[in-house]
Amino acid sequence: MSLVAGVDSSTQSTKVVVCDSETGQVLRQGRAPHPDGTVADPADWWDALTTATGGLLDDVAAIGVAAQQHGLVALDEGGEVVRPALLWNDNRSAQAALDLTEELGGAQACADAVGLVPVASFTVSKLRWMAEHEPELADRVTDVLLPHDWLTWRLTGELVTDRGDASGTGYWSPREGRYRPDVLATAFGGRNPRTPRVLGPAEPAGHTPDGKLVSAGTGDNMGAALGLAIGPGDVVVSLGTSGTVFASADRPSADPTGTIAGFSDATGRFLPLVCTLNAARVLTSTAALLGVEMAEFDRLACQAEPGADDLVLLPYLDGERTPNLPNASGTLMGLRRDNMTPQNLARAAVEGMLCGLAAGVEALREQGVEVRRVLLIGGAAQSKAVQVAAPQVFGVPVTVPAPAEYVALGAARQAAWALTGDQPTWPLTGSAELDVTDPSAGERIREHHREAFTRVHGD
Repeated sequence: MSLVAGVDSSTQSTKVVVCDSETGQVLRQGRAPHPDGTVADPADWWDALTTATGGLLDDVAAIGVAAQQHGLVALDEGGEVVRPALLWNDNRSAQAALDLTEELGGAQACADAVGLVPVASFTVSKLRWMAEHEPELADRVTDVLLPHDWLTWRLTGELVTDRGDASGTGYWSPREGRYRPDVLATAFGGRNPRTPRVLGPAEPAGHTPDGKLVSAGTGDNMGAALGLAIGPGDVVVSLGTSGTVFASADRPSADPTGTIAGFSDATGRFLPLVCTLNAARVLTSTAALLGVEMAEFDRLACQAEPGADDLVLLPYLDGERTPNLPNASGTLMGLRRDNMTPQNLARAAVEGMLCGLAAGVEALREQGVEVRRVLLIGGAAQSKAVQVAAPQVFGVPVTVPAPAEYVALGAARQAAWALTGDQPTWPLTGSAELDVTDPSAGERIREHHREAFTRVHGD
């Protein structure tokens, strides 16, 4: 039996799983926190990886790393970090994204070139911000990496990436399967930094100093898709710090509205994805406002009727990425004396979070993605109130897989693939199946949210 390890270096922490390469059974796990914020010293990721893997890897044959997408890690000629990494949730580059989109010929031209329309989250927008606001630092940059690229480099000494994570930069074309140096140079004020070599799905990145094989690695959403082994008709909704909606597709997408980012996946296919900034923290923040723990919040939300008696929360508490409203704030609408209850507020928070993601599911459907069921993952997926509301809001059956570190599992699965040359077929077990019980309630909830959005933000 060979053992493989998968690493998930997320926004908030590093998680590690050690698995049997043949069955996928998780044998050992580790975890270490990251400092909070929208910028990070990459050394903190390395320290967390070292802590989380302490004592776990002695008999491991291969390692895979998946990490938060889009973060800008800029290195100088000596391999030193030029500035703290700008993470996906840093919105300072919102105007830079708008300016860059115009310079590149508009939204359709951007979508055609790189599969997405720049917003603040993407690496290409952060490069434009750096070129404009920190030109002296930008002049020192020789290599531009993503978080998983940097960790793989620390493990192997090789500057490599995979097509999945590369597709989230905004200067790599999923359709063409190559970097777009013209887009990169335009974004970075004419500068031409080096980019990591893009590996195939099963191609090893190299070896650690003690001889462990390291796979190509990937972005966190691609890792989750690989860990879940999604197929046709499956749409994943992940409820973590951010909310994501994604599916496997056989052709690249180019959405000029910017709602869908046309990523590649970690298997050689494509991963159209919609991302919201506001997901699980909507629930925890509302619970804090109510002065209750999450178990009590759940109980309150379950006591309210669907639709929260017309109370609607537009939950843009940290601005928003989709829709592109980086400077927005949350809006609570429909308050009346008779519906101002903790129960309705809790339910409105759940429905507000889910409605933003339901819009993402509908956007994928409009692009021709088949939607037979939703796979609901992430920490907030275990909420009873979320599980009650989700089938109504999404309007399709919902599967809640057993709690697991699916990003880390995907990274481990990729490591097993690189080790053996064959893609593993690990089973997905322990899922709960939730059917739609009141489709009309879901239609009303979604319509109320569309009306509230139009009133506040326009069409």
